[in-house]
Formats: sequence, structure tokens, C-alpha cells
Amino acid sequence: MKTYIKTLEEEFSGISNGFKEIEMRAAADFRTQNHNKPYLINLAKSAYGSDVYQVRMYAVFLFGYLAEDREVMKFMKKEVSKDDNWRVQEILAKAFDTYCRVIGYENSLSVIDEWLTSDHPNTRRAVTEGLRIWTGRPYFKDHPHEAIKRLSALKRDPSEYVRKSVGNSLKDISKKFPDLIKNESDAWTLDTKEIKQVYKLARKFIEKEP
Repeated sequence: MKTYIKTLEEEFSGISNGFKEIEMRAAADFRTQNHNKPYLINLAKSAYGSDVYQVRMYAVFLFGYLAEDREVMKFMKKEVSKDDNWRVQEILAKAFDTYCRVIGYENSLSVIDEWLTSDHPNTRRAVTEGLRIWTGRPYFKDHPHEAIKRLSALKRDPSEYVRKSVGNSLKDISKKFPDLIKNESDAWTLDTKEIKQVYKLARKFIEKEP
């Protein structure tokens, strides 16, 4: 396994833009070893220990495929969210969405809520960003209020990183459900710069009132 990790480091270290090659390798390895989940979990954790961020991205893609395992999900929430590379955080968001897709978005609601109330901003953003466009996802497509309710609860989030994701996610939803976003944001008290920032982003596509 150490030899394989070294090979990944040599192959991936030259990738500075995009992640498709990395994602495809993770998907291929998952398909090949799908019968041996313990091996895959060990491989993903070993890869995540690499100093090469591209290999950690590979690991997080694998974690997403393996997230039905409670320990893997716990590792993503507690450990991957602390990674200081923003590219790895982008893949964490994708991995969280992969988990929801496999489990089913409605079946994932309790985990979604758990992550949204995490103390770590990267964990919260993994949900707000990973599920974009929220109302393009099963369950939320038919229950847009459920998406809006969860996103709006973070309108005062202390992290600008999270607030931008929340505002942009609400803006996405406004394309199909402008009245819902307008009614929701009309009820907000714009008493802080944080909530004003989310409000401005969320209403970008909504016609301004005279």
C-alpha cells in the first residue's frame, strides 16, 4: 500500500487545476475493490496521511463512497474538516453529497442537520456547498421549504466562508422559487452586516421592489 500511495503522489503532484483525473482514479479503485471495504478504508486513511494535497483529495473522494460506514463519516466530520487546504474542503463537500445520494437525501436529514450545527465552519459548509443546487436534489426538489429552512438558519453564521455558501445556495433556489426566497428574506431583520451579506446574495435574482 505504501508503494501505491507513493505512486499516487508522483502522478498527482503535477495536477494543479481540476480534479477529474483524481476523482476518476478514486472511483476506479472503489469499483475494483468494492468487495473489500476494510481494504478501501485502510487505503483511504493511508492516502489521507499524505503531505501531497492531491492525494488527500483522492482519499476524500474514497471516503465519500465509503461514508455509509459510521467511522468513515465520523472521520470526515472530525478530521477532514480540519484540513487547511481549500481544495480538500471542496472535495469534502462533494463527498458529503455522495453520501446523501447513496443513502437518500430524505434519509440523510438527521446527518445533514448534525453537520449543519457542527462547531467547525468547514463541516457546516460541506453541507451548504455540497448539496448545491439544493432544489435540484431528490427530496428537496419536492420540498424546497426544507432546504430554505436549513439554509436560512445559518444566515447569521460567524464564518464568512459559510455565509457566502448559504447566500449563493439561496440565490440558486430563487431561480425556480423566487416567491419562497422573497417571503423568507422579507421576514429577516437586517440588523447585522452578516445577515445583510446573506440577504444581498440570496436576493440577487429577485426583482427589486420600487
